[in-house]
Amino acid sequence: MTVPGRRSSTFTRLLRHGFTDPSAAARLLELPDMASVRSDPVLLDALGATADPDLALRSLVRLAEAHEPDERRRFLDNLITAKPLRDRLLGVLGASEALGDHLARHPRDWHALATYESADLHPGVADFARGLADATDPVSLRVSYRRCLLAIAARDVCGTTDVAEAAAELADLATATLRAALGIAQAAAPDDAAACRLAVIAMGKCGGHELNYVSDVDVIFVAEPTNGTEEAKALQAATRLASHLMRICSETTVEGTIWPVDANLRPEGRNGPLVRTLSSHVAYYQRWAKTWEFQALLKARPVAGDQALGEAYTEAVGPLVWQAAERENFVPDVQKMRRRVVDNIPAAEIERELKLGPGGLRDVEFAVQLLQLVHGRSDATLHSGTTLEALQALAAGGYVGRADAAQLDEAYRFLRAMEHRIQLHKLRRTHLVPEQEADLRRLARSLGLRTDPVTTLNREWKRHASVVRRLHEKIFYRPLLDAVAQLTPGETRLSPKAAGQRLEALGYADPAAAMRHLEALASGVSRKAAIQRTLLPVLLGWFADSADPDAGLLGFRKVSDALGKTPWYLRLLRDEGAAAENLARVLSAGRLAPDLLLRAPEAVAILGDPEGLRPRGRDHLEQEILAAVGRADTAEAAVAAARGVRRRELFRTAAADIIGSYGTEENPAEADAGTLVDQVGDAITELTAATVAGALRAAVRDTWGDTLPTRFAVIGVGRFGGHELGYGSDADVLFVHRPRDGVDEQEAARAANAVVSEMRRLLQLPTADPPLLIDADLRPEGKSGPLVRTLGSYGAYYRRWSLVWESQALLRARPMAGDTELAEAFIELVDPLRYPREGLDDEAVREIRRLKARMESERLPRGADPTLHTKLGRGGLSDVEWTVQLLQMRHGWEVPGLRTTRTREALRAAHAAGLVSADDARTLDEAWVLATRVRNGVMLVRGRAGDTFPSDARELAAVGRYLGYGPGHVGDMLDDYRRVTRRARGVMEAAFYDA
Repeated sequence: MTVPGRRSSTFTRLLRHGFTDPSAAARLLELPDMASVRSDPVLLDALGATADPDLALRSLVRLAEAHEPDERRRFLDNLITAKPLRDRLLGVLGASEALGDHLARHPRDWHALATYESADLHPGVADFARGLADATDPVSLRVSYRRCLLAIAARDVCGTTDVAEAAAELADLATATLRAALGIAQAAAPDDAAACRLAVIAMGKCGGHELNYVSDVDVIFVAEPTNGTEEAKALQAATRLASHLMRICSETTVEGTIWPVDANLRPEGRNGPLVRTLSSHVAYYQRWAKTWEFQALLKARPVAGDQALGEAYTEAVGPLVWQAAERENFVPDVQKMRRRVVDNIPAAEIERELKLGPGGLRDVEFAVQLLQLVHGRSDATLHSGTTLEALQALAAGGYVGRADAAQLDEAYRFLRAMEHRIQLHKLRRTHLVPEQEADLRRLARSLGLRTDPVTTLNREWKRHASVVRRLHEKIFYRPLLDAVAQLTPGETRLSPKAAGQRLEALGYADPAAAMRHLEALASGVSRKAAIQRTLLPVLLGWFADSADPDAGLLGFRKVSDALGKTPWYLRLLRDEGAAAENLARVLSAGRLAPDLLLRAPEAVAILGDPEGLRPRGRDHLEQEILAAVGRADTAEAAVAAARGVRRRELFRTAAADIIGSYGTEENPAEADAGTLVDQVGDAITELTAATVAGALRAAVRDTWGDTLPTRFAVIGVGRFGGHELGYGSDADVLFVHRPRDGVDEQEAARAANAVVSEMRRLLQLPTADPPLLIDADLRPEGKSGPLVRTLGSYGAYYRRWSLVWESQALLRARPMAGDTELAEAFIELVDPLRYPREGLDDEAVREIRRLKARMESERLPRGADPTLHTKLGRGGLSDVEWTVQLLQMRHGWEVPGLRTTRTREALRAAHAAGLVSADDARTLDEAWVLATRVRNGVMLVRGRAGDTFPSDARELAAVGRYLGYGPGHVGDMLDDYRRVTRRARGVMEAAFYDA
């Protein structure tokens, strides 16, 4: 009888050792046969170290009781004295109730765990075959199989093997078992065995050497007749043998089952014959097989039966596997199949599904297999059926980033270890994480998570699942993968001859120079060169989709040279969404964007950021520029810093414009032209305003510090004020100042003029960037008048001397930099001039018409084609803008919507007010947008501004591509331009001249 104090002490000790039911454990330890166990602290420590001490003790008691008394003593003595046996046996008993049951039925099988020789650590098929050699029927085969499984589990739970090694051992045991089962079937039907050659091909996890503890073993059977046997009879005999093999492994006996043998991956699945000849298999795969069947064949491996026939099978279907990626819609088909798997998971189980759910094992396996099938056509190092080996090869070849591969490897191992331990408990096929606290605790402890095990397990599981899901989405759905899959095998690795032929076929004007660029980029054995060899075949096609493939490739080489030692650059192009395609589009669209990028190569990161092409707002830009100006030591350095921001943002705008011109995933056709024009105009205007503000701060700071003697403001007019700047536009401005209290007007004027001079000097410093010229020629008295005036001087001039053209110029006056209060006062001053009460009188209207006619006759460049000049030509920008501006001056006083500096906005307001018909408004808008896009396109292509279409054929084609016209359609572009502007001219003549 146990005294109460001793019982309390025992309970405390058992709780400390990890027992959750100390009362039951104490009762078991009080059994007579357990005397040596309860008195040995080492044994109690070993029990406490198991995944489930309560389960381990219960199974140990059952095992001890299953022995005869003498054998029981020897068993317990060995358990006490032999640490390897103790750790391995108790580890298994604490992790697997099913193997504990097996040992209770076959108590002598503990001897399988008694040895700890080096040969025992990593057994192969031959070792397992010896363990199964005595099996002559299905029952004895199951017993022998469980005995071998016991040793695998012991090595696994004790950490002697890692999860990948354990999975490989399970596959080798399955191989030996299939061979033994086939041997039993052949012995039972020797005539059938003599009539055919039968090979068993392992598929799935068995074929990939990564089997679970409990899993269907997927197989395919292939047979050939022996000499003198008819093919039909041979196939019948082979079918009987294959069916018998499947029953031996799959049927339930008094010793339970081994695992189901599943032949549903065979041609035609369940509807197809169980066994086919080699030629029948090949004919099916060549003509009828679906994409998923080739993905399944990736892991095909001969494991039993006629070895030569099995190898002939894998040699015959192997080339077909590596051609699968060339099938139409291959990558989308694989992606859809993965989505279907997830969609078919019951809603109640999806959060617990370790294998099939989002972030599960299948996400890793599908991503790896897809990359293998796409890139393995020309890279035999990827031809492994084992997931982790293939992942390592993908990382070594540069197809997956090393960091991503390492994270996937770690996550896959953790999730597979969870799956192994879940199945090991009852040797049942399941991939669901348990819900009960006790099951979760045992699972966590079996994985070595001992501190707050359940919480830690859930946290680690979710962390790894999140990593898998993120990387699966990144790798499995990246656009570059589909593009590579569409290449022919020779294109995925560039031999000189194949590359030269491909370059000519793609339209490269100088294939020899292009080859030099390719060799410089892709030669060598470095990881950088390996990634380039993956990228270049796809990039070449994207460059070829432009009007100047040679320029695109040259630009790519220059950017790659500039960023060659930057580790993130090639990773970005390989991994991040559409970055590679975006870069190809930008580099081959003309000179402006590549020139900007080469002066700031790190801006290529913009192309991989989903938000990277979104323009920055005025406040953000001005804050950044003013901060950079504040850090600079001199005014020159300050403006250089502001130019650095401007360079990057001009590239951002140009890249967004170019990429938008190619359309979007949602709208594959050309993106809305008006939207692109507005985005460019807004972005460049905001950037110019922020840059002018930076130049103003730099001009003031070095002489006056923070406070200028006079308040000073910059007013934007022309396209600047209208938020309609293009890449090559000057910034039309007016300068206004107002002396501060107590400051002499002459001193204030000197300060204001000094600021203007310094701003213009700073902005005109030599630079390779697109120039930013501030033009003040629209000021009162034009070039003859003072550069800067006080607010009062402007008021006096406009009251007495203002001409109608000056009022027209003020239509687009808008504050841009400097003193906000002063700028608003200026706008209040000029509003009555630009929107005169009761509109314009007849003389003013006639004057505007005379000015327009004079401009057309005098300012159009000599020799220019008036039907193709975007600014002054027929139906061009001037025609539309003067028409809209006349409407604004005549009706702005009574139509609030017309009081805007933006041409398109004013045109919409004029239509809304009934001043222009819907058709006429649409015609004028279309012409204005088209002419603006042509000007922007010319600047993007040539790198310098122009008002007419380029004369160079390649440049003209590049402008056409920007406008959405494919190869050979330059004539259509010019015809369309003439048609649109001709119609706009007709509307203009009716509306402007009242014709």
